[in-house]
Amino acid sequence: MSPCTFCEIIAGRLPSYRVAEDEHTVAFLDIAPANPGHTLVVPRAHAANIWDIPAAAYGQVAQMVHKVAALLSATLAPDGLNIVQANGEAAWQEVFHLHVHLVPRWHGDDLRLMWHATEAEPDELAQVQRRLTAT
Repeated sequence: MSPCTFCEIIAGRLPSYRVAEDEHTVAFLDIAPANPGHTLVVPRAHAANIWDIPAAAYGQVAQMVHKVAALLSATLAPDGLNIVQANGEAAWQEVFHLHVHLVPRWHGDDLRLMWHATEAEPDELAQVQRRLTAT
């Protein structure tokens, strides 16, 4: 098994551009940013994805996401902010250490929607709802 890139960054064995950190999380600039200020927030303890991290630890990540969102707003004054967290290869996760992307957005930037939304049929929604709420 190859070393985890984000674990190496957290340990200081790989360089990074850290913007915030605490005892539970580290926030650093993405080296291939979608826009200036594109920041990643990761837990210090390795967790591959949302299904691998304890709820309390995910809450700590969420707290740092909130802090970094405020930092980005105050310093870069974007028109908006995308927060993205992918789980698994099918969802375009590339580094298998849970991470949250904070991408500052400005009117007229060149970023596009990740999907084309079409309204679902009520029967389809009801079927999925039944599956999700069945106990």
